[in-house]
Amino acid sequence: MTLPELAALLGLNLALLVVVMLALWGLALRLKDVSFVDGVWPLGMLFLALITFPRTDGDQTRKFLLLWLCAVWAIRLGWHLLRRWREKGIDGRYADIVETQEKEHGWSFAKTALLFVFLPQAVLGWLTSLPVQLGQVEHSPPIGWIGWMGAVIVVVGIGFESVGDAQLAAFRKDPKNKGKVLDTGLWRYTRHPNYFGDACVWWGLWLIAAETGWVGIASVIGPVFLTFTLTRWSGIGITEKAIGKTKPKYADYIRRTSAFIPMPPRK
Repeated sequence: MTLPELAALLGLNLALLVVVMLALWGLALRLKDVSFVDGVWPLGMLFLALITFPRTDGDQTRKFLLLWLCAVWAIRLGWHLLRRWREKGIDGRYADIVETQEKEHGWSFAKTALLFVFLPQAVLGWLTSLPVQLGQVEHSPPIGWIGWMGAVIVVVGIGFESVGDAQLAAFRKDPKNKGKVLDTGLWRYTRHPNYFGDACVWWGLWLIAAETGWVGIASVIGPVFLTFTLTRWSGIGITEKAIGKTKPKYADYIRRTSAFIPMPPRK
C-alpha cells in the first residue's frame, strides 16, 4: 500500500468514527449526560478494526488475530462500562467538566459535550487503535513468534483487567466496605489493575502489528499515547483525586502500593 493509499485509509477511518461520535453526541443532548462515552470508546476502536478489515490485503491470520483480540477486549470492557453507567448514572468527572466550562467560559452543555468529550474521544480512539488498523495493511511476513508473544500479552492483559474489575465490583457490592479501600487481590499489587491490563492489551496488539515492518512499527504511537494517558494525563491523576475526597485512608494506600506496574506492596 502506497503512502497516499495509507493516508486515505486512515483519513476515512477517522472521518467515519467522527460521524459515529456526532450521532452519539446527539444522544447525549437528549439524555443531558455524556458519561456513556467511556463505554462506547472501546467499541469505537473495534469499529475501526472492523472497517479496516475488508479494505486491506494483509496476512489473513494476522488480520483475524488482531480483529478477534480487539473484539474480545472491546466488547468485555464496553459492556462493563456501559452497565456501570446504567447503574450509577452521571459520572462526576464529566459533570465537573461541564460545570467548569459553563462557569468559566459560559459554554452550553452542547458545546462542551462536543468539543471536550465526543470529538476528542474520536481522535484519541483513532490514535490509540493504530495497531489494529496499520497491522492489517502489509501482507508479509506471516505472523511469527513476536506476533504470537504479543497475542499472549493481550490475553494476559484482558484477564488482568477482567479480574481487577470483578474484584472491585464484588468489593463495592458489600455494604460493609463503604468508605474502605480495596487493597486485596490484584489491588494489593497495583492501584490500577484495570489500567495496567489495558496497556498490556495495546502493547500486545502492537507487537502483532510490528512484525509487518515500518508501517506496523509506526503504530507504536497508539500504545505509547495510551500509556501516557493512563499514567500521566487523564487516568490515574483524575481518578485518584476523586477517590481521595471520599476515602481518607487512600493516602496510606498510595504510599504502600504501586500506581501502575504490579509490585509487592511497600511497608
